[in-house]
Amino acid sequence: MRDSDAALALQALGWILSDEPRAERLLGMTGLAPDDLRASLDSPATLAAILAFLAAHEPDLLACANALDVGPDVLIAAAERLDGNQRIDL
Repeated sequence: MRDSDAALALQALGWILSDEPRAERLLGMTGLAPDDLRASLDSPATLAAILAFLAAHEPDLLACANALDVGPDVLIAAAERLDGNQRIDL
């Protein structure tokens, strides 16, 4: 896990939490309670789940990428690295 991937996931979480319905959807899809989410923010699996949540809904992925001034592919690549599924380009 790169520190920059973790930082990006935390920025994405801030964006997600800025909208209550979207935040509730994240909690519902991950099965995490707010306290559990806070307690696990140092876990690569939690950070990957945050980015995977965005990747599963393209409008949110694009809006978050725009808000963070990164490409959507950057968010997806960070999720893959955090999840341990790093792609290898030949």
